[in-house]
Amino acid sequence: MAKVQQFSSWLTKWFTLVVVLWAILNFFEPQTSLWAKSYVNYFLSIILFGMGMTLSIEDFKRIIRMPLMVIVGTVAHYLIMPLLAVLLCWIFRLNGMLAVGVILVGCCPSGTSSNVMSFLSKGDVALDVSIGLLSTLCAPFMVPLLMSALASSYVQIPVEKLFLTSVQVVLIPVALGVIVHTIFGKHVQKVTVALPAVSQVAILIIIGVVVAANNAKLFSAETALLLPVVMLHNLSGYTLGFLFSKLMYKIYPKGFRYAQQKAITFEVGMQDSALGATLALQAFATNPIVAIPSTFFSVWHNISGSVLSTWWVRHDAKHGIEADSDTGTIHRGTKQVKLGAVQA
Repeated sequence: MAKVQQFSSWLTKWFTLVVVLWAILNFFEPQTSLWAKSYVNYFLSIILFGMGMTLSIEDFKRIIRMPLMVIVGTVAHYLIMPLLAVLLCWIFRLNGMLAVGVILVGCCPSGTSSNVMSFLSKGDVALDVSIGLLSTLCAPFMVPLLMSALASSYVQIPVEKLFLTSVQVVLIPVALGVIVHTIFGKHVQKVTVALPAVSQVAILIIIGVVVAANNAKLFSAETALLLPVVMLHNLSGYTLGFLFSKLMYKIYPKGFRYAQQKAITFEVGMQDSALGATLALQAFATNPIVAIPSTFFSVWHNISGSVLSTWWVRHDAKHGIEADSDTGTIHRGTKQVKLGAVQA
């Protein structure tokens, strides 16, 4: 298991670069991953089964213990990102399947990468995990509902297919993972060390399938606007998520402090793009182009999340802001004490 952990740590460190190189390989050699096109739902199920195996009853109790923050964070995610997607489609005049793809990734739950970014930025990881869990469990209901409301003007939305696929690849695997963890307890910990690597490999396969299936259209004139749209979608999500959490601090300062604001920022701005790509390939099988925005998002939000978390840590260290700060503002009194100590 030591070698598995070592490989997992290496893959986590270089995951964004590996994703880019893997995408390039599949762009020029589409046969590399096309074989897996019919199995993407199984690969996503493996990812979410692994997620379920890392969860315990305590994780669900945490949602009950702090319901306001978790519910508010989840609502913010499902409100901000879908509406941003619609707005960007209108601004950039995207139509048809491309617009459906952008809105689909906007309607997905928050991505597991946000947990890592929240940890790196010294945010509230427990809140991050709780929001991610609740948004994921709501996905089979929220994704079809939001897609029907926001994307039906572009094409007919297969609501039933979205729902059934979401249940199949989200709820059932997560539930099974939790059951396995509950029954086997500590024995599962011997296996969970390999789960990050397994999940990342599964994500790579899904990305490879999307790139391979769309290699003729990936960088065509038709899809030229998708990259800036995806970048703006993600960055605007961070911005609005942070502003929303700052507003909530004014309403409920006890709960929405600096660490919680960081968690909500990442939870709002980062999407489960692997789920978006899988739903696109399953529910819109004849139009794989719908999965392209999810693939772009998968690469980009890992880059932006890493940059933002690194900047946040350096900013806090530079200004002497503690991780348990109320608002993240510089405490002048503390600064004066430090200066006085130096002068003495």
